[in-house]
Amino acid sequence: MNELNLETSPYLLQHANNPVHWKAWNEKTLALAKKENKLILISIGYSACHWCHVMEHESFENEEVASVMNAHFINIKIDREERPDIDAVYMKAVQIMTGRGGWPMNVVALPDGRPIWGGTYFRKNEWINSLEKLQEIYIQNPETILDYAEKLHEGLQSISIIPKTETTTDFNFEILEKLIEKWQKSFDWDFGGMARAPKFMMPNNYEFLLRYGYQTNNQKLFEFVNLTLTKMAYGGLFDTVDGGFSRYSVDMKWHVPHFEKMLYDNGQLVSLYANAYKLTKNNLYKEVIEKTLNFVEKEWLTTEGSFYSALDADSLNAENHLEEGAFYVWTKPELQAILQEDFELFSEVFNVNEFGFWEHENYVLIQNQSLEQIAKQQNIAIETLEQKKKSWEQKLYFEREKRSKPRLDDKCLTSWNAIMLKGFVDAYKALNDEKYLKIALQNANFIIKKLLNSDGNLFRTYKNGKATINGYLEDYVHVMEAFISLYEVTFDEKWLHHTKDLAHHCLDYFYDEKEQFFRFTSRQDSDLITPHFEIEDNVIPAANSVMASVLFKLSIHFENPYFEKISQQMLQHIIPTIDYPSAFSNWLNLLLNFSEEQKEIAICGEKAIEFATKINQHYFPNILVAGSKTESSLPFLTNRFMENETLLHLCQNRACQKPTDNLEEIILDLKSNHKFL
Repeated sequence: MNELNLETSPYLLQHANNPVHWKAWNEKTLALAKKENKLILISIGYSACHWCHVMEHESFENEEVASVMNAHFINIKIDREERPDIDAVYMKAVQIMTGRGGWPMNVVALPDGRPIWGGTYFRKNEWINSLEKLQEIYIQNPETILDYAEKLHEGLQSISIIPKTETTTDFNFEILEKLIEKWQKSFDWDFGGMARAPKFMMPNNYEFLLRYGYQTNNQKLFEFVNLTLTKMAYGGLFDTVDGGFSRYSVDMKWHVPHFEKMLYDNGQLVSLYANAYKLTKNNLYKEVIEKTLNFVEKEWLTTEGSFYSALDADSLNAENHLEEGAFYVWTKPELQAILQEDFELFSEVFNVNEFGFWEHENYVLIQNQSLEQIAKQQNIAIETLEQKKKSWEQKLYFEREKRSKPRLDDKCLTSWNAIMLKGFVDAYKALNDEKYLKIALQNANFIIKKLLNSDGNLFRTYKNGKATINGYLEDYVHVMEAFISLYEVTFDEKWLHHTKDLAHHCLDYFYDEKEQFFRFTSRQDSDLITPHFEIEDNVIPAANSVMASVLFKLSIHFENPYFEKISQQMLQHIIPTIDYPSAFSNWLNLLLNFSEEQKEIAICGEKAIEFATKINQHYFPNILVAGSKTESSLPFLTNRFMENETLLHLCQNRACQKPTDNLEEIILDLKSNHKFL
């Protein structure tokens, strides 16, 4: 029997009517596999995954395929977004076996969970043949399979061990210079990003490169980041009609996206564009922020203050068939009918030509020049063109709303919510729009009320009024990072105290004394076949790199040397292992925190929030901001408050300048060594 109708995950529910006897991952299912001595078939995907849907239609909806799977296997379907711990372990196994990974991911394992075979997408006949062969070997020659499983398990355990170094590495710019020199060789100087396809955004890469360029006055790096953000904002990847970014582009020029929109991408990209806007005051970046947050508020924000997870890549086309990108693409006749006399000018802006053509007579809208350049070429006022662009996008939006919308993944994931929460805070810092702060506070209070229990445990997922699944390290660290960011704009100390409590919880239940890193899964949960330590930064920064960064900040706010020691220790182990810097950019960002450039500023007095608001509008990535309107019990702020005055205390290397009430002087001082400001 298919048991997925008992689940809440949209992805699992999509498979609830398959003839395959799917079960969820739980103790009961795993015990059944051992009892019946059957191989386990583990299939992992997520609701917005296009090729997951393709394999479902070709294989899992097919009676012939289902009969093979049901006869010989215990079939388990997993939503990787709900269970990133299981996904991570078996992804490592697939990468060892095949040299690559992705989703859908399909693994066959022994009844005890040890993997023996796996891959990603399989066509129907290949899938059937592989499963039948595996079952045959398992029955006729089990020793071969058991031997392979043992060796693979040993391999998985060995790559879970993190190399340690006893030598102390000096945290200096020399390390970074060599890594940047190597990294630059893979830059795409035509369209930004890395010189390869498909092209992922990797926001934490550009957060680091922007900061490093700023702190070292590296004009070339600044230009590269600016090029990348501009080309990403020009469309294709960015939905210029309604805001929001798709997950990645399949080509070099950020043109044709893999059309699903994910909450975590958009949260991080809003933060990135907000920081870049503070530095450049580029109106294109402001437009991206405002459009994206408008999209998030309209499509994903719930009445409870939480955010939904994703929109699918696929939607129903005119023939009522699911098709990737159907909601977003346009034919030339459609555009001519909608835009009429403006079509020719529209075509110049959005490349209804060979550059913007995709396939099957469809165009994906994309700019390749700025509006200023186009206005000059067309001999029209820039203000006129800007107004026309807004009018065109509005017309296309109303027309597009008549189409069948992509499916919504309506579960709430704690880490992704926190990432989006930080995005709203960062947008508030950059643009000073109170609406963004209001939404951020709504979401933060939702996390406290609905996702945090009385024992200090976070839950992973929330749907239909119910929080389920114990949180992973990823959930804790992003909530902590978001709460610190919220404190920086409100000076409400409860957000710091919540963060400190969560940090202690992580030290109690996730920290591995032997490895000196944090496990992905809490000690309160059942062990998987091997422990997982998330070390490498990916599209989302590694949970351990975010944890180390959080501990660094808390060590200052609470003057806690133990927090600093753990943070430093983790970084010391990582630095010698860095080979390709793009996979460690958040660690490198932490390295900059330990540089001479790092400063702290305490603002105490009646105008503390007003002063902080003005400071936050500038790009000061190397400044930790704290403050209070009254006397504070926070160690970093103790004895700094003076009645009837608002004083700023600028500190560096645990030494502070004489306090001053001159905000402009402080801002000029902070800008003095940076030519971009």
